[in-house]
Amino acid sequence: MSGSDDAERHKSKMEKKKAARDKIMAAKTDTRGLVIVHTGKGKGKSTAAWGMALRMLGYGKRVGIVQFVKGKWDTGERTVFEKFGDQCEIEAHGEGFSWESQDLERDKAAAMRAWDAACKMMADETISLVIMDEINIALRYGQLDADMVVAALKAKREDLHVVLTGRNALEEVIEVADLVTEMTLVKHPFRSGIKAQQGIEF
Repeated sequence: MSGSDDAERHKSKMEKKKAARDKIMAAKTDTRGLVIVHTGKGKGKSTAAWGMALRMLGYGKRVGIVQFVKGKWDTGERTVFEKFGDQCEIEAHGEGFSWESQDLERDKAAAMRAWDAACKMMADETISLVIMDEINIALRYGQLDADMVVAALKAKREDLHVVLTGRNALEEVIEVADLVTEMTLVKHPFRSGIKAQQGIEF
């Protein structure tokens, strides 16, 4: 078979694919703020959310970010995003992972401070995207009331995008979401004795 036959077959196949895609896209006319969940055991949940924040900033939109777990840690992403000044509002209220504090009431208090900050950001009409980083962990360990969070997500304003990250997302959170991505762990250097490293994990 000649190269020209291959090229023609490819062209015909792509024309049909384009026509099918154009038909699908023509039917997608609605736009509104989304509830997005990044969960799963694989790495990249928060990283993907921060990437979305960067994309929003690129369009001149304001972003609000609340860290529910990593408040005690100095992270590269927070250092960078703080340089955007008023365009990006960041609050870190986490006390670290629950197995580090071992104090449920202290963890609940920190989670409520973070939740209050997130609610304030959601109410700010100048903010287009709110990221609740690692909130799924706080919900899973009972540090926050799930019904309260779900009710707030359902009542959010029409044009606001909200991203919730963290493994083990609750079913009720998944149910209220518009987009859910589960990061699947295939291979991780931690299992080979390699610790978390700057620029990769934090």
